[in-house]
Amino acid sequence: MRIMAVDYGESRTGIAVCDPTEFLASPVCIIKEKNTLKAIAKIVEKARELKAEQIVVGHPLNMDGSRGERAEKCTFVKEEVEKLSGIETVLWDERATTKTALGMLTDSGTFGKKRKEVLDAVAATVILENYLAWRKNNK
Repeated sequence: MRIMAVDYGESRTGIAVCDPTEFLASPVCIIKEKNTLKAIAKIVEKARELKAEQIVVGHPLNMDGSRGERAEKCTFVKEEVEKLSGIETVLWDERATTKTALGMLTDSGTFGKKRKEVLDAVAATVILENYLAWRKNNK
Protein backbone atom coordinates (compact mmCIF):
# COMPACT_ATOMS: atom_id res chain seq x y z
CA MET A 1 0.00 0.00 0.00
CA ARG A 2 1.30 3.46 -0.86
CA ILE A 3 1.25 5.51 2.36
CA MET A 4 1.96 9.23 2.59
CA ALA A 5 3.20 10.86 5.80
CA VAL A 6 2.63 14.46 6.82
CA ASP A 7 4.70 16.46 9.31
CA TYR A 8 2.39 19.46 9.65
CA GLY A 9 3.92 22.78 10.69
CA GLU A 10 2.70 26.35 11.03
CA SER A 11 4.65 27.49 7.95
CA ARG A 12 6.26 24.34 6.47
CA THR A 13 4.74 20.87 6.13
CA GLY A 14 6.93 17.90 5.29
CA ILE A 15 5.66 15.14 3.00
CA ALA A 16 7.09 11.62 2.64
CA VAL A 17 5.81 8.51 0.87
CA CYS A 18 6.60 4.81 0.82
CA ASP A 19 6.77 2.43 -2.10
CA PRO A 20 3.79 0.05 -2.62
CA THR A 21 5.64 -2.77 -0.79
CA GLU A 22 5.94 -0.54 2.32
CA PHE A 23 9.67 -1.19 2.40
CA LEU A 24 11.19 2.17 1.52
CA ALA A 25 10.10 5.56 2.88
CA SER A 26 11.40 8.66 1.08
CA PRO A 27 11.06 12.42 1.55
CA VAL A 28 8.98 14.04 -1.20
CA CYS A 29 8.68 17.77 -0.62
CA ILE A 30 7.95 20.66 1.69
CA ILE A 31 4.63 22.49 1.41
CA LYS A 32 5.25 26.14 2.32
CA GLU A 33 1.91 27.50 3.51
CA LYS A 34 0.97 29.43 6.67
CA ASN A 35 -2.80 29.27 6.15
CA THR A 36 -4.04 25.98 7.64
CA LEU A 37 -6.94 25.47 5.21
CA LYS A 38 -4.72 26.15 2.20
CA ALA A 39 -2.10 23.77 3.61
CA ILE A 40 -4.78 21.08 3.99
CA ALA A 41 -5.86 21.58 0.37
CA LYS A 42 -2.24 21.21 -0.78
CA ILE A 43 -1.80 18.06 1.35
CA VAL A 44 -4.90 16.54 -0.27
CA GLU A 45 -3.65 17.52 -3.73
CA LYS A 46 -0.25 15.91 -3.03
CA ALA A 47 -1.94 12.72 -1.74
CA ARG A 48 -3.90 12.43 -4.97
CA GLU A 49 -0.82 13.15 -7.07
CA LEU A 50 1.15 10.42 -5.23
CA LYS A 51 -1.83 8.02 -5.38
CA ALA A 52 -1.70 7.58 -1.61
CA GLU A 53 -3.96 4.84 -0.24
CA GLN A 54 -3.48 5.95 3.37
CA ILE A 55 -2.21 9.13 5.02
CA VAL A 56 -0.35 9.34 8.32
CA VAL A 57 -0.31 12.71 10.10
CA GLY A 58 2.30 13.26 12.77
CA HIS A 59 0.72 13.81 16.18
CA PRO A 60 3.01 15.94 18.36
CA LEU A 61 2.09 14.76 21.83
CA ASN A 62 3.87 16.23 24.82
CA MET A 63 6.63 14.05 26.28
CA ASP A 64 4.26 12.96 29.09
CA GLY A 65 1.74 11.81 26.45
CA SER A 66 -0.70 14.67 26.99
CA ARG A 67 -2.20 16.67 24.12
CA GLY A 68 -1.24 20.30 23.70
CA GLU A 69 -2.32 22.99 21.26
CA ARG A 70 -0.17 21.59 18.40
CA ALA A 71 -1.60 18.09 18.86
CA GLU A 72 -5.11 19.54 18.68
CA LYS A 73 -4.23 21.41 15.47
CA CYS A 74 -2.82 18.23 13.92
CA THR A 75 -6.01 16.39 14.88
CA PHE A 76 -7.97 19.06 13.00
CA VAL A 77 -5.64 18.69 9.99
CA LYS A 78 -6.08 14.89 10.05
CA GLU A 79 -9.88 15.16 10.17
CA GLU A 80 -10.05 17.70 7.34
CA VAL A 81 -7.59 15.82 5.12
CA GLU A 82 -9.59 12.62 5.55
CA LYS A 83 -12.89 14.39 4.87
CA LEU A 84 -11.64 16.21 1.76
CA SER A 85 -9.58 13.35 0.29
CA GLY A 86 -11.72 10.35 1.16
CA ILE A 87 -8.46 8.58 2.03
CA GLU A 88 -8.11 6.82 5.39
CA THR A 89 -6.01 9.14 7.56
CA VAL A 90 -4.47 8.26 10.91
CA LEU A 91 -2.57 10.13 13.60
CA TRP A 92 0.86 8.81 14.58
CA ASP A 93 2.89 9.81 17.63
CA GLU A 94 5.76 11.93 16.36
CA ARG A 95 7.58 12.63 19.63
CA ALA A 96 11.32 13.11 19.03
CA THR A 97 11.08 12.73 15.22
CA THR A 98 12.51 16.20 14.57
CA LYS A 99 15.43 15.40 16.86
CA THR A 100 16.00 12.14 14.96
CA ALA A 101 15.75 13.98 11.63
CA LEU A 102 18.28 16.59 12.83
CA GLY A 103 20.67 13.78 13.77
CA MET A 104 20.29 12.19 10.35
CA LEU A 105 21.00 15.51 8.62
CA THR A 106 24.05 16.12 10.84
CA ASP A 107 25.35 12.63 10.04
CA SER A 108 24.94 13.32 6.32
CA GLY A 109 26.71 16.69 6.57
CA THR A 110 23.62 18.75 5.76
CA PHE A 111 23.70 22.16 7.45
CA GLY A 112 22.53 25.75 7.05
CA LYS A 113 19.87 26.73 4.53
CA LYS A 114 19.79 23.29 2.90
CA ARG A 115 19.09 21.71 6.31
CA LYS A 116 16.15 24.03 6.92
CA GLU A 117 14.76 23.27 3.45
CA VAL A 118 14.69 19.49 3.97
CA LEU A 119 14.17 19.07 7.74
CA ASP A 120 10.39 18.74 7.65
CA ALA A 121 10.41 16.24 4.78
CA VAL A 122 13.03 14.16 6.61
CA ALA A 123 10.90 14.35 9.79
CA ALA A 124 7.91 13.11 7.76
CA THR A 125 10.09 10.24 6.55
CA VAL A 126 10.96 9.33 10.16
CA ILE A 127 7.25 9.38 11.07
CA LEU A 128 6.52 7.09 8.12
CA GLU A 129 9.39 4.71 8.93
CA ASN A 130 8.12 4.37 12.52
CA TYR A 131 4.58 3.75 11.30
CA LEU A 132 5.73 1.17 8.75
CA ALA A 133 7.75 -0.67 11.41
CA TRP A 134 4.65 -0.78 13.62
CA ARG A 135 2.51 -2.10 10.72
CA LYS A 136 5.06 -4.78 9.94
CA ASN A 137 5.11 -5.98 13.54
CA ASN A 138 1.34 -5.75 14.09
CA LYS A 139 -0.17 -7.45 11.03
